Amino acid sequence: QVQLVESGGGLVQPGGSLRLSCAASGSIFSINAMGWYRQAPGKQRELVAVIFRGGSTTYADSVKGRFTISRDNAKNTVYLQMNSLKLEDTAVYYCALRPTVSYDYWGQGTQVTVSS
Repeated sequence: QVQLVESGGGLVQPGGSLRLSCAASGSIFSINAMGWYRQAPGKQRELVAVIFRGGSTTYADSVKGRFTISRDNAKNTVYLQMNSLKLEDTAVYYCALRPTVSYDYWGQGTQVTVSS
């Protein structure tokens, strides 16, 4: 009943920037938090950033100071602004919605490749 669609991924040079978007639709009755995850080849999926119901945010240490998560409630969309990108940021990025205590809904993912 809930759909999440990511967009904005692509190929970027080291030091460049990208902004990812995640549009939510469907029967969304509650949102405790929305998060961005990423999974690089051969690595576990990791939580990158979270924005909570009240608007507070958290970030993985590896991206803190470079990435910013935000939302536009009118558009029902969450964003991930990624600056000063590094080679190790290369991954498939997923957005996820946590109605209560677990992330029950996931997007299809969008590829981010950082390469010179």
